[in-house]
Amino acid sequence: MEKEEGQELGKEKVPGQYVGSETNAVEAIELPSEEEARDFFQIVRERFLNVNQWYEIAQLPMSTFKLTNYLGKEVNRPVMEGDFFRIDIPGPGTEAGEGYDWVKIEELSEESSENEELLTLKARPSANPQNADSDTAHFYTEEAVSIFQIKRVGNKISAEEHGRNEVPNRKTDNIIDNVRNSIVGWAAKAGFSYPQWKSLMKGFVKR
Repeated sequence: MEKEEGQELGKEKVPGQYVGSETNAVEAIELPSEEEARDFFQIVRERFLNVNQWYEIAQLPMSTFKLTNYLGKEVNRPVMEGDFFRIDIPGPGTEAGEGYDWVKIEELSEESSENEELLTLKARPSANPQNADSDTAHFYTEEAVSIFQIKRVGNKISAEEHGRNEVPNRKTDNIIDNVRNSIVGWAAKAGFSYPQWKSLMKGFVKR
């Protein structure tokens, strides 16, 4: 019964899937006691919020994440709602993003009770906050969303990434960006993004 409850925790935060592809990467561990799980969850939480270290945390690093504020200026602190991720993906970047892909943190929420803890981060492809170009500077359209979660239910801890409505972004005014986004989006759909998310989830809960 506890396992089912753990699977349901935070499920309402994950949007429905209605277009394009989806990804789901989950890694879970079980600790000897609930007390140890509570203590270790604080370490997992620190890793989760420290976006600038995600490259090092991942067991199979592929893309580099940099945290910026609402103006696109790099910051070295825990992530906050309204921040942006500047993502450096191997290969050519977007012109709209000045060589990078960008996502905006639309939601950062935390819930806890005596037996459960949940931290959810919702990210969506966005325009480059460093310039006035309104084109989405990401290989997916703004319909896509990524939900990152860490959970504790009793003595079990899990880290999850759920990508929804992932459609290659061919809506920009830049033909080169449209071609690039099609190629990167196809590669992600073919499964190249899953190992990265899976390795990051493993890194979050690694003891």
